Amino acid sequence: MKKLVLALITGAAVLAAALIPSGPPVQAATPGFASAVSAIKQTSWQTNNSVNALAIAGNTVYAGGLFTRLRQPGMASGQAAEAQRSYVAAFDRTTGRPTGFAPVLNGPVYAIATSPDGKWVVIGGDFTTVNGIRRSKIAMFSVATGKLVAAWDPVVAARVKALAIYGNSVFIGGAFRAIDGATRNRLGAVRLIQGDLLPWNPNANSDVYAVDVSDNGTRVFVGGPFSTINGKDHYSLAMLNNTTGAAFAFPAAAAIPKPTATCTTRVKDIDTLGDNVYVSNGGDGGGCYDGVLAAQVSTGKLLWQNKCLGATEAIKAIGNWLYKGSHAHNCSSSPNGFPDGTGTHYLLVESAINGNLGPWFPNTDANPKSTTQVGPLAMAGTATDLWVGGDFLHVNGTIQVGITRFTNTPGGAAPGLPKAPTLTATTSGRVYVSYSDTYDLDNLTLTYNVFRGSLNVGSNKYTSYFWQARKTYQVVDRGLARGSTYTYHVEVHDGRNIRKGAGASVKIP
Repeated sequence: MKKLVLALITGAAVLAAALIPSGPPVQAATPGFASAVSAIKQTSWQTNNSVNALAIAGNTVYAGGLFTRLRQPGMASGQAAEAQRSYVAAFDRTTGRPTGFAPVLNGPVYAIATSPDGKWVVIGGDFTTVNGIRRSKIAMFSVATGKLVAAWDPVVAARVKALAIYGNSVFIGGAFRAIDGATRNRLGAVRLIQGDLLPWNPNANSDVYAVDVSDNGTRVFVGGPFSTINGKDHYSLAMLNNTTGAAFAFPAAAAIPKPTATCTTRVKDIDTLGDNVYVSNGGDGGGCYDGVLAAQVSTGKLLWQNKCLGATEAIKAIGNWLYKGSHAHNCSSSPNGFPDGTGTHYLLVESAINGNLGPWFPNTDANPKSTTQVGPLAMAGTATDLWVGGDFLHVNGTIQVGITRFTNTPGGAAPGLPKAPTLTATTSGRVYVSYSDTYDLDNLTLTYNVFRGSLNVGSNKYTSYFWQARKTYQVVDRGLARGSTYTYHVEVHDGRNIRKGAGASVKIP
């Protein structure tokens, strides 16, 4: 007997030969694509305080921050022996274990950059000595040996907050007013190999929080609470010549609102990939701009802007996705986004194509006793993994302080377990099988298969976000024998994992 599959909203009329989802169609962020990394937290060691900066060179991940100790995964403070690390550490990308890299600093680290060839790592912050040797706010190490580069010793007058390396140039941003005794207001550059001062001098009138260089090396992007570059109006974001420091026209920067009596927003992080640059903001004031914008490097044109509320502290572009660390609490401005009242979403992903929310929903918290109290503060990644640092104490509900990692290891998060269906039988030999949708933390679209015994009597795909109210759908199974009892269950498939729900039985009257 031919089976007719119908999808209906609970309480709606049964319409023959029609598939009707609950509510309007849900738009996936980028149909056909799954997140580049899964929402499953992979094993890594922890820190005892905030991680402010991350960078990757080959199979090594460098972390800097306020921490002074490392401890094993899942362990609370005092449960296991801790390894001493003063404000900077390195981890094996494959295992998450710390390496032997353990220089001794006398102050926090706020910035880390690795050279594109993977040979050098530069750190910046508040420190004035490394291994007892004078280093004023900046230092360089060999990736191969882990040793401090002895002859490389620029003198930066105050905090280094941002670093980027391209070619033989190290671009520096922060709160300083001089480098090597020469005037450099919050921005400057030194040569990577020699360490001597370069003429690059954009002259920002207030602090710089973020610096990144375009993939082709021709543009340097800078962000922070400044309002002028070289004496000209460039509020919080500028695109600069990599040699002269002159500012290019950057139309996308106009999307960042200038301060008002109720709102002050500033750029927190910048990441470039190909011909795109991504910029995140954090604001003070109710409803103040906290979102992310994407612009074209070659033209400076705005491509898209996401205006989720809850400051975005860190971003990382991987393929067609832009991962973000924030304390987002209201993203109702985005298609299918969440409103206030759904909690704080510290980790999210947006489509790099249009900025819509995508399929990746792990979560952290924020340490209420930290100096920042915002959750994620730094990101670094490759095509296969994403590292996140911050002031958090837990990841996905388990103990994990300061640093965590996610990878593209096969499997990913499994869908939520479907509930047993609700069954209604009629004297005409029909059973109406009603079932609720569920959600997956790294897939938006799931396949729902309804089984009578081992026979699949209905298969449909629906898209849902975990913060949305669960929807109810219905399948009609026809041609059944009166007086017989039948058992049904629902299986949910995300393309990698199958979850089988409990069964329910009904007798045909």
